[in-house]
Amino acid sequence: MQERVFNFNPGPSTLPLEVLQQAQSELLNYKGTGMSILEISHRAPEFEEIVTQTEALFKELAGVGDDYRVLFFQGGASQQFALIPLNFLGTNKSADYVITGSFGEKAYKEAKKIGKVNVVATTAAVGHKRIPEQAELKLTKDAAYVHITTNNTIYGTQWHYIPETNGVPLVADMSSDILSRPLDYSKFDLIYAGAQKNLGPSGVVLVMVHKKMLERVNPDLPTIFSYETFAKNNSLYNTPPTFGIYMLKLVLEWIKKFGGLTAVAEHNQAKAALLYDVIDEDDFYHGHAEAPSRSYMNVTFRLANAELEKTFLQEAEAQGIYGIKGHRSVGGIRASIYNAMSLAGCEKLATFMRDFRKRNG
Repeated sequence: MQERVFNFNPGPSTLPLEVLQQAQSELLNYKGTGMSILEISHRAPEFEEIVTQTEALFKELAGVGDDYRVLFFQGGASQQFALIPLNFLGTNKSADYVITGSFGEKAYKEAKKIGKVNVVATTAAVGHKRIPEQAELKLTKDAAYVHITTNNTIYGTQWHYIPETNGVPLVADMSSDILSRPLDYSKFDLIYAGAQKNLGPSGVVLVMVHKKMLERVNPDLPTIFSYETFAKNNSLYNTPPTFGIYMLKLVLEWIKKFGGLTAVAEHNQAKAALLYDVIDEDDFYHGHAEAPSRSYMNVTFRLANAELEKTFLQEAEAQGIYGIKGHRSVGGIRASIYNAMSLAGCEKLATFMRDFRKRNG
């Protein structure tokens, strides 16, 4: 097998090696069925068991009980931008959106097509360098819900507190930091996440929703757009992304084996510290996010000019460091260090950064 690189891609991103190896070992014959997991019917008891176990395992790791459902969708988190207001906004309500990056902006624009939406805080004026404080959130008292994006991959910022919404349902896009740290998930009424960063491969979206929210679903929606449809049918109303759900289950098992969210958080903070320490040593690297809002998942920074950044990227790739080019909308450098990224990968990147600075500073 060709030597594997350190994959810092923002999504699809690196997966735990032992998960890939387990999937490889089971690929041709899943648990004695004589069929690949890619071939098994979603109506087969073997696959229904996967769905049930995956829901239970996620709730165990998140620390929530049976008052929540875990559902599996296709369409990416971008589809959820529309499904959430379709299901919950209604004609006599408004929704509050906090915009802290590009994906929060996209979610807001989709909701605005469906109903009345309030921007209750935005960090656009400062280039999305920070997360707003609680006092900055001008929340609507009777809003249908408040929507936030807990981690902003493009800008490298992350919420380090859960906003108080005074009884209004809290909805969060957690695509890029789900299950990366201990968090009181019971304070959220709905969370959603594309799997391709922390949970598995692309093609499946996980939604955790409180049962009280399901009681508020718009009854007049087309069947396939309703959260209630997916809840009543255990995500098996139509053919789900079967392989993606299977892989998600393996990743959840890996997180549990790793030590759960406490151990994962310690691992992630140690990785991030390696890179932020290099950035903070002098002004050769310019971090984008303000220190209190820095993400443990996406470390973003710039160099003095575009030509130097191009050289940095070329030399990094030559050393087996892949996927660190910044998003096309902002440029620069971005190292995505999700759960499955190893400490060794961040150590190699930090060493390279110091060496590059020594040669080019």
